[in-house]
Amino acid sequence: MPKITKNLNIVNVESSKDSLLLHLKSHKELTVPQLCGLLKITSMAVRRHLNEFISSGLIQSRLVKQPMGRPIYIYSLTDKANSLFPSNFQNLAKELLQVVYNQYGHKGVMDLLNKRDEERLKEYKDRLLHKTLKEKIIEVVKIFADDGYMTEFEEIGAGDFIIYQKNCALHDIAKNYRQLCILEPRFMENLLGVKVVRKQYMLKNSPVCAYYIANDETGKAI
Repeated sequence: MPKITKNLNIVNVESSKDSLLLHLKSHKELTVPQLCGLLKITSMAVRRHLNEFISSGLIQSRLVKQPMGRPIYIYSLTDKANSLFPSNFQNLAKELLQVVYNQYGHKGVMDLLNKRDEERLKEYKDRLLHKTLKEKIIEVVKIFADDGYMTEFEEIGAGDFIIYQKNCALHDIAKNYRQLCILEPRFMENLLGVKVVRKQYMLKNSPVCAYYIANDETGKAI
């Protein structure tokens, strides 16, 4: 049976149907009882939502045998469901970056993205003033969520945190322009004022991008 990650902080959604999709995006696979526990609704309501999404091709199921008892159904999102998550105008961004690359090469792309991050830092700096590290991380999660990322955080020890990105808003663009991935932890560092180390990376076949934040600078980036 799939495991549920605890103590994650997910951006609020408008309905249990939206929340069901987000939890499947987050956990990859879930059973009906697990969805009931996460959504705080009845199994009848969960099954009704699942049937609607299965009919529309957004959710799929598979039957899994158990060591004891009857087999269970486990549910997950289909490829079609990915279109429901914000893309941050990827096509337009890709075209603009291609124009810059054609004229100025990789350095031009890096300069443009650095300038973008500088402007964003000016925009967000007031939101982070006079806050604890945890409060800053909450703001950073909101900033990335507003940009179309499915971003969560987990507190794993005294002063230690992990930020997870489970839906990369710029995934397709990042395949061609890895500068985005290089700058992302740097941008987080500038927002938080502490070292940020990437521990998992979608473009290296991890299911998420995960960033480790601690009071020291231990850990090795990937």
